[in-house]
Amino acid sequence: MGPSSIISDASEEQTLSTMMAWRVHEFGSPEIMKFERIPRPWPGPGEVLVKVKAAGVGPWDGWIRAGKSALPQPLPLTLGSDLSGEIVAAGPAVAELRLGDQVYGVTNPRFVGAYAEYAVASAGMVSTRPTSLTHVEASSVPVVAVTAWQALFDHAQLKAGQTVVIHGAAGNVGSYAVQLAHHAGLQTVATASTGDISAVRNLGANTVIDYRMQRFEEEVQNADAVIDLVGGETQTGSFQVLHRGGKLISAVSRPDQNLAKRHDVEASFFLVNVTNRYLREIARLIDGGKLRTKVGAVLPLADAREAHLMLEHLRPQPKGKIVLDVGAS
Repeated sequence: MGPSSIISDASEEQTLSTMMAWRVHEFGSPEIMKFERIPRPWPGPGEVLVKVKAAGVGPWDGWIRAGKSALPQPLPLTLGSDLSGEIVAAGPAVAELRLGDQVYGVTNPRFVGAYAEYAVASAGMVSTRPTSLTHVEASSVPVVAVTAWQALFDHAQLKAGQTVVIHGAAGNVGSYAVQLAHHAGLQTVATASTGDISAVRNLGANTVIDYRMQRFEEEVQNADAVIDLVGGETQTGSFQVLHRGGKLISAVSRPDQNLAKRHDVEASFFLVNVTNRYLREIARLIDGGKLRTKVGAVLPLADAREAHLMLEHLRPQPKGKIVLDVGAS
């Protein structure tokens, strides 16, 4: 064996034990993101190592990158939470998952680690990928679909026949909320812009209000719940469309408790908690044709910075979820 083959073998070994990942060494704009080679992680107790096939990109990734996370984020970190891929290793105390399983879900409660060729994930936060979806499609689902589910059923505790107002119904969370509400037999009033009215109606909304042409406060009364995915003045105006004892649930900002008391309603903000229980139910609905996904831009992993420029509205962004196709890098 000559020197050149020894060098080649050493280089190959190094490549096998490392991976490419998008790292943040300081908080800031998309320009601070670095695509670099780092050691491949290894799963600890209750964790699995996923060979990432695709990673979803969401606004929360931008908040983490900018240093605006709701949770402590020690640096350096690898960005990304939503993922779909194959389990290639498992740590101790992992019972339900096996090597070779095709899974989707999120990485961990801090929502980091997925913009990489391999990612460690908490075993309780991933589940079998919907068989009807590709990895790219599956990676677009977890955070937004579970957020919609928990807003409607865990926090608003809505039941068939009740009325819910869904703001931002054409967005990534909103589109799942409308579909889930329709499937659950709720009367759904959705707000959307003019160009999205037809699409939102096709998702199952009973009534769609063009928020640019109509004031929803004048169109709705005595609703059982409002799902706020917009915030700001929309959230403030939502208190008056609820009946006494109704619920305003926000996934974007903390509601004014003084307004809640004045209108005699409950108002709360929540952070999504993705677990395999929700992922299994959502996969069942997707494979049963009850939920449709919507992927917008699909970029190779190497273009993750471009995805974040889309998040910041510095690049055009098509409707639907941004996804990084790791296999395309």
